[in-house]
Amino acid sequence: ELSIEDTRQIQLCAKEAKEYLTHAEKGEWQIDPNGKKTIHKLTACQIDDVSEHIIEKTLEICKKVLKDADLTEVKNVVMVGGSTRQPLLQKKVGDFFKTSVLTDIDPDIVVAAGAARQAHSLTKGSDTLLLDVLPLSLGVETMGGMVEKIIHRNTPIPVAKAQDFTTFQDGQTAMMIHVVQGEREMVNENRSLAQFILRGIPPMLAGAARIRVTYSVDADGLLTVSAMEETSGTHQYIEVKPSWGLSEEQVTQMLRSSMKHGQGDMEWRLLTETRLEVERVIHALQTALSIDGNLLSIAEREKMDNLLNDLQIVTQQKNRDEMQKYLEQANEQTLFFAERRMDKSIRSALRGKNIDKLNHNFSHKDE
Repeated sequence: ELSIEDTRQIQLCAKEAKEYLTHAEKGEWQIDPNGKKTIHKLTACQIDDVSEHIIEKTLEICKKVLKDADLTEVKNVVMVGGSTRQPLLQKKVGDFFKTSVLTDIDPDIVVAAGAARQAHSLTKGSDTLLLDVLPLSLGVETMGGMVEKIIHRNTPIPVAKAQDFTTFQDGQTAMMIHVVQGEREMVNENRSLAQFILRGIPPMLAGAARIRVTYSVDADGLLTVSAMEETSGTHQYIEVKPSWGLSEEQVTQMLRSSMKHGQGDMEWRLLTETRLEVERVIHALQTALSIDGNLLSIAEREKMDNLLNDLQIVTQQKNRDEMQKYLEQANEQTLFFAERRMDKSIRSALRGKNIDKLNHNFSHKDE
């Protein structure tokens, strides 16, 4: 078993060999682990064999960056950092970008110059300021286990974005805010970051409340999620660090999963949205029948009940086209009922009013 000192000696020897073989074909080095003198001979080809898989991994990252930036051509490539002196690395990078890499500048000086420019940009301002971006999208859970993305991946930070949501049920006085991270369309396929409950929503009809959800990410990557019901001013918020506990490999895996299942996820989302729309129509029709069912004849009521039954059956199926067909039928077959309810509402509003007086008031306003 090697001591800490022996391990450090081997690491320094490996570093020296790598640097030396950047400009030479072969060499030999002496190390003394556990007090035993040993001589090791290495060639530049052996260094290339050991480092090739790391270079390929780097080029895969380059490929993803180009795709995210929607770039198909790069005219010039500047090599940054001491390791870029390696001939194999320069050749691989040049082949990948289909251009000769720029090696006439000391790569160590490039790093120092870049850091100086970034410092100047942060203090004095510049058009070339480097910005951190979100590695994964941040969203919120909506009805049906779907994810509504609030801030998309690769968005520069700091950033703040808001979106309005509403209630799904009549008289709803609370709403769960579930913060998730990832690229998939389903909540259970993404990473759960936090949950909190917005209470004190005034009881209203479904869809009447207006809840504004705001996502704000500061320069340090701290996410603040707030929710406010705009009628009452009820407010709640939570803070979370999205990058906490998330390795680079996990981020990569989540991105690969979203690309692999992209089409299936979108089909599932469209199916879920259509099913929710059918359920909304069912709820609205049931409410209308319970309040104004007396506006229908026996035959008409039977027709509405049959329609409700058909809608409830179709929600159990996984056929979006069939659901949409029944939605269109429901809109057509309930139109006369909606008109009768509207007439009733108008008559109720005008009951006891003098029509001539109303007409006079309207005329007076027009004048």
